[in-house]
Amino acid sequence: MKKTLLALALSAGFAGSAYSSDNSKTWPASDEAKQFVKDTIVIGMLASPYGTGWTENEQLLDYFALARENGITGHEMTLTAASMTFNDLITQHYHYRSAMAEQPENYQFVNSISDIESAHLHGKTAVIWNSQTATILDGDLRKMAIIADMGIKSMILAYNDVFRTGSGGLAEFNGTVLGLTPWGEDVIDEMVRYGIMLDLSHTGYQTASDAMDYMEGNYPGVPFGYTHSIPAGLYKDEPNATPKGCYRNITDEEAIRAAQSGGYVSPTFTEWMMDGIWPDDISPKQAADMIDYYVKLVGVDHVAIATDDMFSEELIVAFATANADVYADDGYMTNAFDKGATGAGELSKILAAITDDLWARGYTNEDLAKVYGGNKMRVWSQLWEGVSSEQFAEDLPKRKAMRKELREYFYSR
Repeated sequence: MKKTLLALALSAGFAGSAYSSDNSKTWPASDEAKQFVKDTIVIGMLASPYGTGWTENEQLLDYFALARENGITGHEMTLTAASMTFNDLITQHYHYRSAMAEQPENYQFVNSISDIESAHLHGKTAVIWNSQTATILDGDLRKMAIIADMGIKSMILAYNDVFRTGSGGLAEFNGTVLGLTPWGEDVIDEMVRYGIMLDLSHTGYQTASDAMDYMEGNYPGVPFGYTHSIPAGLYKDEPNATPKGCYRNITDEEAIRAAQSGGYVSPTFTEWMMDGIWPDDISPKQAADMIDYYVKLVGVDHVAIATDDMFSEELIVAFATANADVYADDGYMTNAFDKGATGAGELSKILAAITDDLWARGYTNEDLAKVYGGNKMRVWSQLWEGVSSEQFAEDLPKRKAMRKELREYFYSR
């Protein structure tokens, strides 16, 4: 079956994962690291819309059950991507909510930082919606208010291709450079208005640069970020690196500007983006290398994590085939796949081992708590609740103490 899928992927010009995160390796780790992950608020990312990643409720529920068992507090969850419409958003939202309604006691839908803390306290999955496209607006800015009320907390302007908002990463890779458009500026205005974080992942360099200029000029102090983007600088000197690099990876300059806004950058543990390496299974060391690279570049207060988990490789291939223009990458993924790249390191199976590696490098528990979830919460606290970074840092010891007291109270009953 996997060979058949590989053939399909190659014939489609798309190197979707031949081994989904479902099949990613579980890495050995110390008991101390496993317990630390369980004791810490951990927020990953599940980039797996219904129909392109999962189709059966059981698939999704089992994934979240394993994540809870291994201490993953919550996930940014992609409802829509590419050129999906508002109607697609409604459909995606229904399928996710319908699955979760089978076990309502296990899910906490997030509208505040307190919701994340509550999920951690009660052992629930914190659900943080994300859209990897602005096409869900259907050209109507009024829909941003509805999207915000649905709980979407971050949005990408341009997913790979050329859109009304600007040019995506793959379009610019292929020489089509549009940059941020006036419509894109209008979309940013509404995102800021409703506290939705500007996510520049997948976005072309010029469009991202223009968007950062626009944010810095019109909304100084409002953070933006990259929710799932690998640092290009980590791989540029690899002997087998491709001349242009992976179009999904971002420059040091982009990461630095996101950090300077007060935002964060999150590497994604996705093998085919590791230009010049393309491992069959990303190792804890390789994942830790990504985190460490970003920390050394922008500081530990501006780094987070995201695995970009997916499920079914067959459906990914079908999605890419149906959206061939969005994945016209001049054979990059096909070649990476052929050289060994597979899926993504599933957070629940790799994070404890990453913890052991980062401890060995000198990272403290406080450092890791920031990277694993605290930095996202700081940014979201500002965007959703108007709490400054300084106030968030001042309140943090009290919030930690309160969470500890509540956990001890509930688990002693």
